[in-house]
Amino acid sequence: MSFKSVVNDNSCSWLNNLQPRTNYKTLNQNQKCDYLIIGAGYTGLSAARKLSEINPKKKIIVVDAQLAGEGSSSRNSGYLVDTTLNDGFTSNKDINNYKTKVKIYNLGITAVKSFIKQHQVDCDWNECGKYFASSVINDISTAKKFSELLSTLNFNNKILNHEDLENRLGTSFYKIAVFTEGGILINPAKLVRAMIDILPKNIELYENSPLIKWNKNNNLINCQFEKNLIQTNKIIFCTNGFLKSLNIKKNFNFPLTLTASMTRPLDDEEFESIGKPKEWGVLPIRPMGATIRFTKDRRLLIRNTAEMKNPNSMSKYELEKRKLLHLKGLIKRFPNLKSNLIEDSWSGIVSRSRNSSQIFEMIEKNIYVAGCYNGSGIGVGTLFGEQIAIMASNQQSNEIEIINKRVKPNWLPPSPILNLGVQTRLFFERLRAKSEI
Repeated sequence: MSFKSVVNDNSCSWLNNLQPRTNYKTLNQNQKCDYLIIGAGYTGLSAARKLSEINPKKKIIVVDAQLAGEGSSSRNSGYLVDTTLNDGFTSNKDINNYKTKVKIYNLGITAVKSFIKQHQVDCDWNECGKYFASSVINDISTAKKFSELLSTLNFNNKILNHEDLENRLGTSFYKIAVFTEGGILINPAKLVRAMIDILPKNIELYENSPLIKWNKNNNLINCQFEKNLIQTNKIIFCTNGFLKSLNIKKNFNFPLTLTASMTRPLDDEEFESIGKPKEWGVLPIRPMGATIRFTKDRRLLIRNTAEMKNPNSMSKYELEKRKLLHLKGLIKRFPNLKSNLIEDSWSGIVSRSRNSSQIFEMIEKNIYVAGCYNGSGIGVGTLFGEQIAIMASNQQSNEIEIINKRVKPNWLPPSPILNLGVQTRLFFERLRAKSEI
């Protein structure tokens, strides 16, 4: 059961716009603890915070292979979702599953809101809704079907046509969209940085300290890092896209590598040329289409690649190739903007399951796991972190009852069959979404 070091590119705009952290520690001696949390993103940090609240006298250690919060928690597009379209739960026979999933999303929003209110966090919170959009008018049937489902569940939504979208988004690219009011846009790096800054004093955080291997011996769990060992009574795995690397639920989740780019702020002339829109976020109706955001500081973000790659690193050459695809997608939507648009490009990891369901359970005595968020990790990751801490403290909650009603992730075949299947699916989805990239 081993894990390799993660090497992230250092050009994520969300992170680069924050003051760099300098107060981090690496693991440099053997330790013993009551609770060990592997992974310091939304889930791990939320689990640590809740554990400290429930068990103030217990020793709690959090360890991350890289800098805390600087993996997928800071590298996503900043959507806190209440509904999703492309998650496999939109048919009539699956409406009860979709209802449960929506309850989980809403509990996630509530968990993030509670944290923000309690700690007075500024993360550019904007309840501006979101658009599920397409440049293909024939996608109106999908849009209507989704709108009907949302209306059945009492979600305020509206189908918008080409003219409405151009007025709202500043681009004539999109022909049809479903607008939902409940979506929230945030700065993901600001949120996770706040979670690091307010960690209680009885929590020890060690960074740049990858877990090499782990094993259970009687009632204790031994975790070997590069130079030192941690022995713990209980362990919670919160590594999301890297669960498979640690042999955790390896036949129920797999990682995908995503890449994104963000532009410089648009100047006054450019801003005026697109109609001076307010902040907005677009998700694709067609899977593998581009995710686009226009931020409050006039930047455009685009994510239009998803690949089954080695999740531990992406070379600078590979990243530059993806950047060209991002630029192409931006020019298709905003042909009149000036050149040298893109300021930063970066990669990140998302964890997927076959049926878009999440992992949340005790896999054996004293060993817990939460992850596999299928692209909805801000809210669900925060929620699952808090709730897995409650479970690991031998307590129960209404939230855990709701989470446990979800459809569990389907079994996946081993590699290379899995790799071939995923790559084939991605290939056909890319073909179908070619116009949307």
